[in-house]
Amino acid sequence: MTILNRRTDHTARPRDGGRWELWEQHAPAIRAYAARRVEADAVDDVVAETFAIAWRKLPREADPLPWLYAVARRVVHGHRRSHARRSALLLRVGGQRDVPSAPDPADQVHGDPELARAFATLTENEREAICLVAWEGLDHADAARVAGCSRETFAVRLSRARMRLRVALDHEGRARTAAASSNGTTHALRPVTATTLEALHDA
Repeated sequence: MTILNRRTDHTARPRDGGRWELWEQHAPAIRAYAARRVEADAVDDVVAETFAIAWRKLPREADPLPWLYAVARRVVHGHRRSHARRSALLLRVGGQRDVPSAPDPADQVHGDPELARAFATLTENEREAICLVAWEGLDHADAARVAGCSRETFAVRLSRARMRLRVALDHEGRARTAAASSNGTTHALRPVTATTLEALHDA
């Protein structure tokens, strides 16, 4: 009979205490990440599945949060695919048309309608790049790990996203000015929110 020795070195997986410490430290951040990307009644499921995976494959990084974001990203994508298939089935079988959809990240840009409309013109990858930096507060290296690409690729993606966002915001500004001129009114300056500054800041 072969006896498997327990690993006792520092690379061994933590016991349950380590798992709960991981949860206590990072569950709020993962919950916020999920809440921006799935419908409200699915947030708990995404968080639970993310940590179920994390507890089976505990990371050894000094800062596990970027790794947890990457796990949550895969869980969210899987949820969206399942949600889309379920919605399509309900439409085919029962003609149901009130299936709640996952929130659009553009809808999370509160207090700045022009920024929300401009944000909606970006691709999903471009939105994600800005969200990871502006909302999750990750640096380029950690954000690239979450996005599953190299740091160089992420930097290019983020730069392109910011450029396209600036162009879209300029278009919004010109449209507002034209509308104000046609009404014979003086247009007000577009409110510059913290989200705007974070999204356009070249970190």
